[in-house]
Amino acid sequence: MPLDASSINSGVPHSARIWNYWLGGKDCYEIDRLVGDQIVAANPQILDIARAQRAFLVRAVEHLVREAGIRQFLDVGTGLPTADNTHEVAQRIAPETRIVYVDHDPVVLAHAEALLTSTPEGSTDYIDADLRNPEGILQAAAKTLDFTRPIALVLLGITAHIVDDTAYDIVGRLVGALPSGSYLVLCDDTEVLDPEAMRTMIEQWNEAGDNPRINRSPEQLARFFDSLELLDPGLVSVSRWRPLPAGTEPGEVDDFGGVGRKA
Repeated sequence: MPLDASSINSGVPHSARIWNYWLGGKDCYEIDRLVGDQIVAANPQILDIARAQRAFLVRAVEHLVREAGIRQFLDVGTGLPTADNTHEVAQRIAPETRIVYVDHDPVVLAHAEALLTSTPEGSTDYIDADLRNPEGILQAAAKTLDFTRPIALVLLGITAHIVDDTAYDIVGRLVGALPSGSYLVLCDDTEVLDPEAMRTMIEQWNEAGDNPRINRSPEQLARFFDSLELLDPGLVSVSRWRPLPAGTEPGEVDDFGGVGRKA
C-alpha cells in the first residue's frame, strides 16, 4: 500500500504516532516526540497507561478467543502496527480467526500492510474509515466478517476523540449491528488517580494537535456498556482487568475499561 506523503503533515503531532513513540516504536516525527515528551514530563503515568492498555488488549483478546470462542474481531482506531496486534494474538490461539482493522490516519494507512499478515486459515482486512461513520464501517466490514456470527468490537482509546455525547450513539449503532453473543472491548482515559496531571495532558494534547480528546469518568465510560453484560471484574483500571501474576503489571492507571457481552 503506497504512502501518499502529501497526506501526512509531519509538522502537526498525531495521536497514533505519539502513542507509537510511547510504546517504543519508530514511526513518528520530531513533533510527535516533542509533544510526547512534554506530556510525559507533566504526566509520567502516560507511559504506564500506554503499556497497560496494550496488555489489556492482549488479555481481552486471549480470553475472547480461548474462553468465549470468538473468531471475528472489528478493531476500530487500531493505530500504528506494533507488537501483539489483535490478529497476532487471536491467530496464535485460533488460526482461523478473521480480523478487520479500521483507522483514518494516513500514516496508519501507509503501514496497513503490516496489519494484513494472516494465517492461511484466517483473514485480515483494513478499512480506511472514521469512527464517526459507523454505517460505512459496518458495510465495509461485512465483506470480511460474517454478521450472523458473534463479533468482538474493539475500541481502545478511540472514543475520547469524540468529545461530545454523540460518542454513545455511534458506539450504540456499531453494537446494535452485532449479533447475539458478540462483545464490546472498550477503554479510555479517566481522571480518577491523578486528575490534575490527566487534565494537563488533555490541555497539552489539544493545544498541540488537530485531533482533540477528552477524559471521561468511569461512570461515563460505563454508559457505553448500558445494553451489555459486563464480564467480571466489571469496568476497572485496565491494569486490573484479569491481571497476570503479581509483578508483571503496573499499578492502577488512569485508563478504565471492560468487556461486555451482548445477550
